[in-house]
Amino acid sequence: MKVAAVGVGYVGLVAAACLADGGNHVICVDKDKKKIDNLRNGIIPIYEPGLAEIVKKNVEAGRLTFTTDLQEGVENSLVIFIGVGTPSASDGSADISAVLGVAESIAEIMTEYRIIVTKSTVPIGTHKTVSDLMASKTEVPFDYVSNPEFLKEGSAVDDFLKPDRVIIGTTNPAVMEIMKVLYGPFMRKSSRILFMDPASAEMAKYAANTMLATRISFMNELSALCETFGADIESVRSGLGSDSRIGNAFLFAGVGYGGSCFPKDVRALIHMGNEKAVPMTIAQAVQQANYTQHDRFAKKVLDYFAGQKDVKLGVWGLAFKARTDDTRESAAVYCVQKFLDAGMQVTAFDPEADCGDIEDRLTRVDNAYDVLSGSDALVILTDWQEFRTPDFDTIAKELKKPVIFDGRNLYNPLFVNKQGIEYHSIGRVFPKGNRT
Repeated sequence: MKVAAVGVGYVGLVAAACLADGGNHVICVDKDKKKIDNLRNGIIPIYEPGLAEIVKKNVEAGRLTFTTDLQEGVENSLVIFIGVGTPSASDGSADISAVLGVAESIAEIMTEYRIIVTKSTVPIGTHKTVSDLMASKTEVPFDYVSNPEFLKEGSAVDDFLKPDRVIIGTTNPAVMEIMKVLYGPFMRKSSRILFMDPASAEMAKYAANTMLATRISFMNELSALCETFGADIESVRSGLGSDSRIGNAFLFAGVGYGGSCFPKDVRALIHMGNEKAVPMTIAQAVQQANYTQHDRFAKKVLDYFAGQKDVKLGVWGLAFKARTDDTRESAAVYCVQKFLDAGMQVTAFDPEADCGDIEDRLTRVDNAYDVLSGSDALVILTDWQEFRTPDFDTIAKELKKPVIFDGRNLYNPLFVNKQGIEYHSIGRVFPKGNRT
């Protein structure tokens, strides 16, 4: 099938590459000439495991091409995916101006029937807004499909190739059949395509992300209560997750969620509820609990060094989670900003991520152990695999005082204490009365 993907950011590029891998011919369109030139030269704009390999493979096979010319994509494709950004506006709503701009341009260009598929996360009702806009700009027939993405950063390629489900928002049986064919290569074991109306498809995306954010925030609130009563959040997690009605996913206590999806989508759901006088009180509590967890962990470190001058911290992790270079709304960056604002010096290491606006306020190193020398403590903020079994002897030797603040609960407290290291984590039981 001939497909165009407009917007080659995180969502658009992953979708385009994977659709090409399914045998389709995909034209990637983006107005950013530098990005397109880089992609033509094999330079991938984001870090996502497996993405570079799948892009290279399909470019070489002639199934994946890149252009800045929207007309080229529209004229040579039956199905046109829109995967541009929908960032938070100042009032918390999702800014869909880029989606509308692309839809309008497509309508003005197309001369034959096309299927317009929105992959971007958009507010409920966008299907009608886009359809009405396009209908006002063209008399050429088209169909609109809401097809929200459910890609986890760090495993997005696998999520697309082996999806839990694919939600297709359309009521046109003919379009359903076309979308079945398009997603057929990823449904060999069993069909996991769910058809519904476009509004329900749009709502399903917000519901899923807010539910996952709720689980995270609930565990983080429980971790604070565990610290107060001397309970262990890891034991609580095991007891909770073993309930088949609940399961183990997204039950890890930590510094709080971040990234490009959860914060933005929770805000947007709250805004939509307020607009319609249907307050999303649970989502509001989830959002507040997340901000509180960021501050709670940062305060743990700041209180420990209260009154001390010239404190230097070594930090492992800046990305909002492992296996990505994304620092958007990263709890790690938030905490580092708090440390810097308090006058602390920070030396940081992350395998992939930089730290944007605060880059010039800290020292970056290329090796994890280089953050230790002369530091008063090691602070772990991202759960990269390489941080999970470190050389504790080196940590204890290189730090001025062997202290770890673990914002991801990566280690066993008893084991770390036996290495001669003072260990502070989140909601854990500590030996000999040493509690966080």
